[in-house]
Amino acid sequence: MDLLVHVWPLTVVLLVFALINFIISLVLKRNDIADVSWGLGFILVSGYLLLSSDSSKALIICSGLVILWALRISIYIAIRNSKKSEDFRYKQWREEWGSTFLWRSFLQIYVLQMLILLIISTPLILLALNQVSVNFNLLTWLFILIWTIGFLWQSVADYQLYTFKRKNKGKVMKYGLWKYSRHPNYFGEMVMWWSIFLLAWNFGAPIYAVVSPLLITYLLFNVSGVPMLEKKYQENEEYQAYVDSTPAIFPKLF
Repeated sequence: MDLLVHVWPLTVVLLVFALINFIISLVLKRNDIADVSWGLGFILVSGYLLLSSDSSKALIICSGLVILWALRISIYIAIRNSKKSEDFRYKQWREEWGSTFLWRSFLQIYVLQMLILLIISTPLILLALNQVSVNFNLLTWLFILIWTIGFLWQSVADYQLYTFKRKNKGKVMKYGLWKYSRHPNYFGEMVMWWSIFLLAWNFGAPIYAVVSPLLITYLLFNVSGVPMLEKKYQENEEYQAYVDSTPAIFPKLF
């Protein structure tokens, strides 16, 4: 199957990357480097596909957008994490996993992360396999515009939260874009990945590339996004009032 031409080598590359990140986490004694390696993994995938294929204009455009997002998010998280101790989610797993910590952190954090990353990269992989001529029609520019809106939305939301937390430790952020949804950064990320899929589909990628935005949407709503972060504030009365008045991800503008 043609798909395996890129999937198998990428799987090996990403597993090696997972092992490297795991070793670094042991040296630094903090597993939240996985949050930084998330973006770096997409840069690795994009770079591999660009170098190992004929690099059509379609692949260059979509990979370029992914690399731009990945660079920003990785740099932002690295700066944010450097100012604090290990993220509370990873600290909790250290305590819960006990003697099984080593192998569970390797498999459930680093290996699983790379496998999810590989699935989300499906539009890029399919574009690398299907060489198509790119016509810049109205839909092309529309999807790039929507992606740009998502990129700016996430960037502004991250900046607003970062500056707020520096001066208001322990308080609930509900200003700026955070007034309209509790996780505007996730909204921006969803918009970007749906735009990447729509761009790839417009360029000729098969419709089943939709697995990419569907997976990221599911994860943000049900797994590693909203539920995991909000569990920390389940006893916080101010935050619960915020939950009652503000939607989780999709902004309520009116």
